[in-house]
This record gives sequence, structure tokens and C-alpha cells, in this order.
Amino acid sequence: MTANVTMYSTAVCPYCVRAERLLESKGVKGINKIRVDLDPAQRQEMMQKTGRRTVPQIYIGDTHVGGFDDLHALDMRGGLDPLLKG
Repeated sequence: MTANVTMYSTAVCPYCVRAERLLESKGVKGINKIRVDLDPAQRQEMMQKTGRRTVPQIYIGDTHVGGFDDLHALDMRGGLDPLLKG
């Protein structure tokens, strides 16, 4: 069982693709993707929740992980697997 993963993203975002690949390599099946390029209100919501303008912005469960660099760093520190297991 893996935690729910939500990712704010856009259509053309190499870091979103890299984040998705990393998460899938960890066994994450369904990522709830919120496309901020299709819905400006979602971008506003993302900026309000995270304090950041850039995508991806990744949540694992209720925990805001941040962007791809943050996700990768968390994985390198050994913190991603426990978070995904909930």
C-alpha cells in the first residue's frame, strides 16, 4: 500500500516527468495530477498552499514534499520510501 500522491504539473515540464518516473520506480501507481496550465484557479490554489510558483509541487499524503529536486533529495536521504508507505 502506497500513500496518495498528488502532483501539480503542466503539459511541458521535464521535472514533472522526472518526478513521475521516480515515483513510478518506487511503485506508485496512480498519481493524482492537477494540471495548472489548464486551470489558472488551480495554479492560484497551488501557490497559496505551497508558497511556490513552479511545478511540479508534490504532496505525499498530506505532506508537501516540494518539487523534483526536493523529491530526489528526500529519496537520497532515505526518506521517500517510509513516506510512501504511509
